[in-house]
Amino acid sequence: MKSKQRQFLALYEPIHDRFERFCRARVYGEMEYTDLMNETLLIAYKTFDSLRSKEAFLSYLCSISIRLLANSHRKKRPVSSDELEFSTHTTSSNITEIGAEVHLLHRALSHVQKDQRESLILFEITGLSIREIAQLHEVSESAVKQRLRRGRIRLTEILTFESEYKTGEERIV
Repeated sequence: MKSKQRQFLALYEPIHDRFERFCRARVYGEMEYTDLMNETLLIAYKTFDSLRSKEAFLSYLCSISIRLLANSHRKKRPVSSDELEFSTHTTSSNITEIGAEVHLLHRALSHVQKDQRESLILFEITGLSIREIAQLHEVSESAVKQRLRRGRIRLTEILTFESEYKTGEERIV
């Protein structure tokens, strides 16, 4: 048992920061990133013996997180526009905690298509390679490159619009 713990921690410690950045970016505004990290690590530890490649440990953790989030979204009830307004307003008031630029980036990311957002987070924030993302999502490398390109274009459009037309009440459409 101690050997399994040591092996798990030996693989996890070097990638902790990258995994934390992935979780923070992926769940921004939806839930606490620490909850996602804890659930993921618990499942990863329980299924650690099934890990085929120690080099793919970060991909392994990200795939577990993605599945947990997908299951969570399926179970959630639809959110009313009143709740969404409250949630957006509450998140906006917390800008000082995380910094205005990070808040703006996460808000913009939430308006990018899911597959593009997922690829951008995995590539730019988590640091996975295009090949690793392709394997994780079970698509071709060219599909990942296309998602990254389209996602960057969309982010640029959103962030440019935000900076040019920012008024206190205006939201990204």
